[in-house]
Amino acid sequence: MANTTFVKKTRIPAPVEDVFAWHARPGALERLTPPWTDMAVLEKTGLLEIGTNVTLRLKAGPIGYKWHSRHFALEKNRYFADQQISGPFAVWIHKHRFHKDGGDCIYEDNVQYRLPFHPLSTLAAGWWAAKELDAMFAWRHETVVQDAALHQKIGASPMTIAISGASGMIGKTLVPFLTTGGHRVLKLVRREPSNPDEIFWDPARGKLNPQDLQGVDAIIHLAGDNIGQGSWTKKKKRLIIESRELGTGLLARAAAAMDPKPKVFLSASAIGYYGDRGDQVLTEQDGTGNLFISDVCDGWEKAAKPAVDAEIRTVFARIGVVLSPQGGALREFLPVFKLGLGGRIGKGKQYLSWIGIDDAVGSLFHLVCNENAQGPVNIVAPEPVTNGEFAKTLGRVLHRPAFLPVPAFAINLAFGEKGREVVLASVRVSAEKLLDSGYAFRYPSLETALRHMLGKIGDAKPPLKENNEKQGDPADSENTEA
Repeated sequence: MANTTFVKKTRIPAPVEDVFAWHARPGALERLTPPWTDMAVLEKTGLLEIGTNVTLRLKAGPIGYKWHSRHFALEKNRYFADQQISGPFAVWIHKHRFHKDGGDCIYEDNVQYRLPFHPLSTLAAGWWAAKELDAMFAWRHETVVQDAALHQKIGASPMTIAISGASGMIGKTLVPFLTTGGHRVLKLVRREPSNPDEIFWDPARGKLNPQDLQGVDAIIHLAGDNIGQGSWTKKKKRLIIESRELGTGLLARAAAAMDPKPKVFLSASAIGYYGDRGDQVLTEQDGTGNLFISDVCDGWEKAAKPAVDAEIRTVFARIGVVLSPQGGALREFLPVFKLGLGGRIGKGKQYLSWIGIDDAVGSLFHLVCNENAQGPVNIVAPEPVTNGEFAKTLGRVLHRPAFLPVPAFAINLAFGEKGREVVLASVRVSAEKLLDSGYAFRYPSLETALRHMLGKIGDAKPPLKENNEKQGDPADSENTEA
């Protein structure tokens, strides 16, 4: 059986050297992993160097498997290549090419592959593989184009950025976005640090040495107990409050004690600050609501006072409902909607002020670098939708019906106060301040955001079939039958 060759080329308006450097930095593999896949890096012995081994754990539905690949060719600013050693394909040779065209880069992924032979499933498996490759590389190329554009637009010099909550949903996307952009990230961890890029802290005991933050240009504080997990018992509510106020106060005091001080202290907050306000359009000038989560957000922001008093530029990122298949609300909704059992919740008229994960990360970076950004800033997309509109759009993107409503009393019965505040409350939040600061959204509409993060970009196209390609670089001489 002959190999199939898949080719994806994209013009990136950035120098070849910048695009290659992006791929050569820590975090590139994680940044290039589509959010709808279930993948974990088990081993990575280098970056792009010849001989680098990578072992991944992946899942196809409920079935888990390992993929071991090795880099075998490299020429800086021109190409690098890797080959499957063991995994799901009979053959997998992946060549990454970077062609200079004026001041732009022609970015090319070239994959030669062959599926394991099975007489009953070859045609179906071939169609599925082509469809998955098209979706994956469309996502990859769009992500590299957008990342390169944002880094080029901001033009920030390499920074050292300390991040709390780096293992959370936002943090896991933010860290590789920053490192591929040339910045160093120091993660705050509650265990013994295992490498020089980790800093120990213990908010509950007030332990953090300001000296460990020496040389940090910016602090991004994302840590806080997940309000969506578990019932809102008295113990849980106390944990929600303390995890935010103690951590924020500790970091703010440490920042104030630094010499020199960081240029910016960005502390997460949430649009729960505004409470349940129906269809009222809310801006940063509006006061707090009267819900539990409103009080949580108010105390969360006030805990950063030591940084404000120390005249550190302080930003309160009032983050909306972040959409990602990796966590949060969308991850909870997806299984039900994929079965065609989704629909509006309650009357469906409550507003959902959402933001896609890539725009959440991009806007945080933008606020860190924008010297005029200060105080509360709503981190939401410019087009909030009702819950009913959200259900219809998600169903349309997934090609599934979405007409089975969930009555409000069922949410109230199942989740109580948490359900009323998180699911049934209506918060229609304006993104005007973020837009006025100069941030350009990648995905301002819900449908484009969902299509990107769920691998539904455009119509599937068949791979290009070429059996004897001649590209003229050493990667082509590798034995494709290995």
